[in-house]
Amino acid sequence: MPDHNTIALGSDHAGFEYKQMLLNWLRDNGYEVRDFGTYSADSVDYPDFVHPLATAITAGELERGILVCGSANGVCITANKHRGIRAAIAWEPELAELARQHNDANIICVPARFVSEENARAIVSQFLNTAFEGGRHQNRVNKIDC
Repeated sequence: MPDHNTIALGSDHAGFEYKQMLLNWLRDNGYEVRDFGTYSADSVDYPDFVHPLATAITAGELERGILVCGSANGVCITANKHRGIRAAIAWEPELAELARQHNDANIICVPARFVSEENARAIVSQFLNTAFEGGRHQNRVNKIDC
């Protein structure tokens, strides 16, 4: 049974500062956070942090995750290699909302080099507070995994 109250959070070095900001903001807003790293701004390989986060979600330990890197491309591509992961890049809150409503995204990927801290918080808020619509979208989501 996934932990509905705990959010998975991870980043590479380019997303480290935003990850820390989001970590504090999430905790201030009553969320439990499982921090998958990285734990400094030193250069790292993002798959080393993305794979454990995605595995925790696919294993059913956690329900949703947030990944942050410079462009969000690398973390998104890596997360989507895991069966059952539906990671989406969002640079505006509306994209996070649609990713949840229509695609049942379970990981949101934030491009730290292209959004303000305020916008990053708004993206994450929208992701966490939007439900999947189901209905006609469920059939499409069922066709995603290979």
